[in-house]
Amino acid sequence: MAIETSILRFDHLTYRGNSKETRYGWLRLTPAFSVHLVADYIRQLPPTAQVLDPFCGTGTTALVCAEEGVHCESTDINPFLLWLAQAKCALYSSNDLERAQRGADAVVHALRKRNAKRPWVPALHQIEKWWEPAVLEKLAMARTVIEEQAEQTGSQATTLLKLAFCRTMIDLAKVSFSHQSMSFKKSGPTLLMDFGPDETDSVIAKWEKVTRSILNAARTEIAAKPRFIHCDARSLDSKLRHDSFDCVVTSPPYPNRMSYIRELRPYMYWLGYLSNGKDAGEMDWEAIGGTWGCATSNLTKWKPSAGIVVPYKKFKSILSRIALTSPLLSQYVHKYFCDMVLHVKALFKVVKPGGSVHYIVGNSKFYDVVLPVEEIFVSLFEEAGFADAKWAVIRKRTSKKELFEYDVTAKKPL
Repeated sequence: MAIETSILRFDHLTYRGNSKETRYGWLRLTPAFSVHLVADYIRQLPPTAQVLDPFCGTGTTALVCAEEGVHCESTDINPFLLWLAQAKCALYSSNDLERAQRGADAVVHALRKRNAKRPWVPALHQIEKWWEPAVLEKLAMARTVIEEQAEQTGSQATTLLKLAFCRTMIDLAKVSFSHQSMSFKKSGPTLLMDFGPDETDSVIAKWEKVTRSILNAARTEIAAKPRFIHCDARSLDSKLRHDSFDCVVTSPPYPNRMSYIRELRPYMYWLGYLSNGKDAGEMDWEAIGGTWGCATSNLTKWKPSAGIVVPYKKFKSILSRIALTSPLLSQYVHKYFCDMVLHVKALFKVVKPGGSVHYIVGNSKFYDVVLPVEEIFVSLFEEAGFADAKWAVIRKRTSKKELFEYDVTAKKPL
């Protein structure tokens, strides 16, 4: 099917529309889910609607619902993502904000002092690739102050300080977000050059700027409190009420072998969700589409469970064509959609009769083979029992010319 691309680039439907000065911009992951797109769906629902996001990510669907006063339940297998989403959707009192500001000031005071003892740093592999030594030391000191004062500061204010730390830490890292995924800067000046010649002043300037932004956004009103559940998307029916949700709005991991753990490692190591590479690989293996560390070696030994068949007619042919160049990537695509078969079957059980689903997905290309993700998802919904399954183009993505973002929709029969 030929698609006219000249009118399909809508920057407000990408992360560019998720302003850093709002809660949506507190931490960025790639690829990002557009708040404007989600808001368009949520605002069409009645106030009594029950919304589900089974791939929580950074909590965009939950936050839109919280601001609009719509009840939302959101699940994810990654505990850090659940923490982040819950932090973005929390209600912060004036007392919380005052305590957070005092904590932020304490960080600045500590950064200006000379410390004989080197503070704790996480066991992130090749951590020197991420930060200059002087910056790393200052970040470690900031993190230590936040942890030491947590009891006095209070949980809500500490959450805001941890968010500010994560944003400062990634803004000062030697990484670039100019591509689909995060990459290390190969050459050129570090980000410190943007602030001045003194490392301490540079880190403090970034910390104070980020803290102001986060505390200002934390003042915004929240009209409903979402519920967050730690859950494997392949077994939603074991944790959620059956026949309960009027609408599902989500964006699952794209089948493009881009590991979320890879993007999340700096946050998860600094905040204590990870302590070694083995744990990172095992956590990624548990997630759909995970390929970090041991997840890749596990993939070579994976075989589909008995009775799990991807219903798309051309699927075997696609796998064979990918395997001509890379048997491992063919195996990856096979496992991804076998996992999605289980997910969509579980999803069907928790959606209310008459309920609708919106899945924001992107197609992929492996060498010369285009993977029609949107068509495969339509087949998965139909096989699970959903009706009126179809897809529509949302936008042209910025990478290869064949790649688009789609809205795949379906309804559960009454």
